[in-house]
Amino acid sequence: MEVVLKEDIENLGHMGDVVKVKDGYARNYLLPRGLVVLADKKSLKALEHEQRMIAQRRERLTKEAQGISETLSRVSLEFAVKVGEEGRLFGSVTNMDIEKALKEKGFEVERRRIVLEAPIKAVGDYEVPIRLRPEVMPSIKVKVVSEDQPEAGDVEAEAAAAEAKPVGAADDEAPAGEGEDTPASAEEPSTEPPATSG
Repeated sequence: MEVVLKEDIENLGHMGDVVKVKDGYARNYLLPRGLVVLADKKSLKALEHEQRMIAQRRERLTKEAQGISETLSRVSLEFAVKVGEEGRLFGSVTNMDIEKALKEKGFEVERRRIVLEAPIKAVGDYEVPIRLRPEVMPSIKVKVVSEDQPEAGDVEAEAAAAEAKPVGAADDEAPAGEGEDTPASAEEPSTEPPATSG
């Protein structure tokens, strides 16, 4: 069955293309979703009009995509994740994570438009392309860091905390040593409440 694509469909064609597809695929998937129109003799004149409409729509979408592309190319995302040895992540950063982060910044980008060949599984800086249109593919910067890694503003606070830790560590060690006795003595008062009051 020959159909005219009303939208770009991956592995099938671009908007306005006349393609041949299996009857079942067209009837059960493409036609009900409004992704295509039939390209038969009856609708030949309507097809010409439809192709003009599709061409206008393609131009409009391309202009919109170019406008979005300019702002998206300036976007950078940072993901703080748990990291194991050698900078390997526990889990990964996927296109779903990137979609969610973009949505938080006010960009509505479908997950399938984020071209991430494999999930990110290591700490580092990455350029991730976004396929807005076949001819418009801006890249965003994605930085993956360890959640244990201090931020630049926190370095002074951590240095002050490090100086305070040896003093605090000495205080913490004494109760920790007594901590073994504390649960036993805590159990005794719980069985004998008058002993704790006196």
